[in-house]
Amino acid sequence: MDTLSYKTKSVNKENADKQWVLVDAEGMTVGRLASRVALILRGKHKPSFTPHSDCGDNVVVVNSEKINLSGSKWFTKEYIRHTGYPGGQRVATAEEVMAKDPNRIIENAVKGMLPKNKLSRALMKNLYVYQGAEHKQEAQKPSKIDLNTIR
Repeated sequence: MDTLSYKTKSVNKENADKQWVLVDAEGMTVGRLASRVALILRGKHKPSFTPHSDCGDNVVVVNSEKINLSGSKWFTKEYIRHTGYPGGQRVATAEEVMAKDPNRIIENAVKGMLPKNKLSRALMKNLYVYQGAEHKQEAQKPSKIDLNTIR
């Protein structure tokens, strides 16, 4: 006989209440933006958070070219990648990466704040970053959210 009056509910892919969220990155610092976006992607802002499943929301970030970096990070912060060939390590400053692809700065920052496992690779598919105010997720009707209200 079951004598407990409560049960722990574990959320999985089928019963996760996933929403679409719109975030405006204009004037925000990259680290603060990325930490709060990672929290939303993971689902930690929901009372039904389950660590081993994708129960977070889909996040659309617009105005990626209008972000800020504190201090002299535009010139000192380095993004390192490897081509896969011997001696193929490439280094670019934040200023160079911003000129080439501003979306990559936000994507790298959010990726670094997620756990390093298969779940984080699945969560990164729920992140959509765009330059400018236009985005391709109009049909999903994302609700605009203020990241300062999320802790």
